[in-house]
Amino acid sequence: MSSDAHNLPDDIDALRALILAERAAAKIELSLSAAKLAARLVEIEHLKMVLAKLRRQRFGQSSEKLDAEIHQLDLWVDDAEIALATDAVKAASEAQAQSQQQPPSKPPRKPAVRKPLPDHLPREVVVLEPTITCRCGDASCRTKIREDVTEVLEKLPSQVKVIRYIRPIYACRACEMVTQAPAPDLPILKGRPGPGLISYIAISKYCDGLPLYRLSKMFEREGVEIERMVMADWLGHLAWWIDPIVEMIAAHVFGSPVIHADDTPIKVLAPGRGKTITGRFWNYVVDERPWAGLRAPAALFRYSPDRKGERPQEHMAGFTGFMHADAYAGYKELYTPRIDGAPHIFHVACMAHARRYFIDVFEATKSPVAAEALRRIGQLYEIEAEIAGKSAEVRLAERKARAVPLLTALKSWLDAEQKRLSKKSAIGKAIQYSLGRWDALVRYTSDGRLAIDNNPAERALRTIAVTRKNYLFLGSDEGGRRAAAIYTIVESAKLNGLNPQAYLADVIDRLAKGWPRSRLAELMPWTWAATRAAEAAAATAAVSAAAA
Repeated sequence: MSSDAHNLPDDIDALRALILAERAAAKIELSLSAAKLAARLVEIEHLKMVLAKLRRQRFGQSSEKLDAEIHQLDLWVDDAEIALATDAVKAASEAQAQSQQQPPSKPPRKPAVRKPLPDHLPREVVVLEPTITCRCGDASCRTKIREDVTEVLEKLPSQVKVIRYIRPIYACRACEMVTQAPAPDLPILKGRPGPGLISYIAISKYCDGLPLYRLSKMFEREGVEIERMVMADWLGHLAWWIDPIVEMIAAHVFGSPVIHADDTPIKVLAPGRGKTITGRFWNYVVDERPWAGLRAPAALFRYSPDRKGERPQEHMAGFTGFMHADAYAGYKELYTPRIDGAPHIFHVACMAHARRYFIDVFEATKSPVAAEALRRIGQLYEIEAEIAGKSAEVRLAERKARAVPLLTALKSWLDAEQKRLSKKSAIGKAIQYSLGRWDALVRYTSDGRLAIDNNPAERALRTIAVTRKNYLFLGSDEGGRRAAAIYTIVESAKLNGLNPQAYLADVIDRLAKGWPRSRLAELMPWTWAATRAAEAAAATAAVSAAAA
């Protein structure tokens, strides 16, 4: 409603009614403008968070599509912020308040310390004698005072060699018999590759991320032609040999009372479609070292062509205990109570996931609420750093005394902040993520064997994250299952401090030579080193006995 000076009523009551009506209309218009402004601010905050996520995910990539998306988001945020620019004084005061609540900066990085070169490396000794410059010219007068030693680490070109097995055939005229040594036991019957070559190809592809076509080019530079399809066939034989080892690792992992679970996508070539579909690698990790447990660490990988909830249910059939995992809905069936009312698997949520939401918000908006949440969560991680490696009993006592009060205060604070913040905002969603699964987040304080986060499973997936950037996709579902088996061997060997290439080469060599299945336990990643040490000791004792 509007009016001009020439049409104002002469009656006082009518004039009063007109003024009140205009005020009401202005109030309604102001409320609508405030609502629109709040919506635009929420949109800006959301776009900033998405932009921050994309920038973090961009590490190591050069995707033009991602570049364009980030650039477009930058333009959107700039236009929205210009349209909704706030008072400069208010912005300065808010910035000052936020700077006071920002998490402390990281300590300066310590300079690298030069470590001595390993003793097991072969040494080539080069003595650099000085030129005689003394006036007497008599070399016999010289006396060595001391010597300076400089060790230089050198890398020689890799060497591919041919092992020629010659098997003479002998005939006895008297007995009319012909004798010959049996053919060597090789991983591939009548094949050319030795166990070391097969192991090298497997580790190069599944650990170092070198596609087979690239490996083929590298061999070609050394004068050896090995086609990609031939190497793929060799890896298929390798997967067959190590299958019993993988299944024993699976039994070892699912026999633990506490496991870490996670999954990651992988592109798989769809036959006949000319495009790829998204498969899934699932990993299950046991690592009792943080609480001084006796079970050796190990990682199991499984492949599936999709991410349906029945996949982890199939993998974990019969497992009972605690499972560290994210909030994937497909896991919910695992936590369903049994007939007797007790869940056969207890979910332990990941505090690192909850913290990541606040990190995204803080990096995008410098929110003081996110900064405070990160400070409080950081106190919990400080406690975990102090009790790492101690017994489960000590860890439980420390958490009850120190972590539980902090978590109680954190929940009260999050409840209060949630009431005053919009649930649609980025910070509101971050708070809701934590409160929505609070019982699972704090379950780690009920048992000293549990961890505050699911980082062991996430670390085990890093190898896949690196290698899939190079070979882009798997050729088939069978290739996915084969890759999962090799990833299991590689990651389990690494968790036990082994060189995965040396371990894999020795294991397939032993299996090809008829290692009995009853002694497979001696070839597990956590027993292999002891097996070799025992064999070396027995050989030394035999030599000593023969010499005596």
